[in-house]
Amino acid sequence: LKAGGIAGVCVDLILFPLDTVKTRLQSPQGFRKAGGFRGIYAGVPSTAIGSFPNAAAFFITYENVKSVLPHGSSSYLSPATHMVAASLGEVVACLIRVPSEVVKQRAQVSPSSSTLRILSHTLYHEGIQGLYRGYKSTVLREIPFSLVQFPLWESLKELWSWKQGHVVDSWQSAVCGAFAGGFAAAVTTPLDVAKTRIMLAKAGSSNASGNVLAALGGIWRTQGLSGLFAGVVPRMAAISLGGFIFLGTYEKTRQLLL
Repeated sequence: LKAGGIAGVCVDLILFPLDTVKTRLQSPQGFRKAGGFRGIYAGVPSTAIGSFPNAAAFFITYENVKSVLPHGSSSYLSPATHMVAASLGEVVACLIRVPSEVVKQRAQVSPSSSTLRILSHTLYHEGIQGLYRGYKSTVLREIPFSLVQFPLWESLKELWSWKQGHVVDSWQSAVCGAFAGGFAAAVTTPLDVAKTRIMLAKAGSSNASGNVLAALGGIWRTQGLSGLFAGVVPRMAAISLGGFIFLGTYEKTRQLLL
């Protein structure tokens, strides 16, 4: 819990400006109208509050599911174990992440409004379900991301450990995390764009229904391939750096605590 929480807070706060740029590039009104480079830390209170419990929930689930599923003895079962553990971790973590993400993204594209004002406005007009707008699309983004990132991270660590004859250090684990995160970020960007459009959509609009395929279809029809991959560069940069900080900090903190 502590290792995952500390890792989550470190990466979310350090890389927040890149996340803001990505969100504004993906927003339907466009980068400049969404705020450009102004108010680059808009929405950071929401992230600061949600980051620790979100990351802690993920790693508690991930490590516990890994411990009860068969792994280690078979090279074929090991990636499947990591995939299942990461997927279940994301389902649980999204219960905390999505409300934080909804408020954060709305603040990022409305830098003149405070986080508290956006939270109260969402609750007043949409209720609790408004805070969970995009839960399904977030899970549909995170599960494919984790299916790519975590088995790749674990495999790279195992390969590096085998090459050097001992278990990887925390910085080596961080390098593996950067490669795994950047690759996973690139291939799941269209799902991230759809999730952003759903969370930012006005209540009652077609995207507000949360239909991921409809959102992807709308983006494809209006903006084509470039629209589906909007914000891919800052997303890859943030998640590569995030993978380095997040997974490296997690390993180091875990080693210190255990």
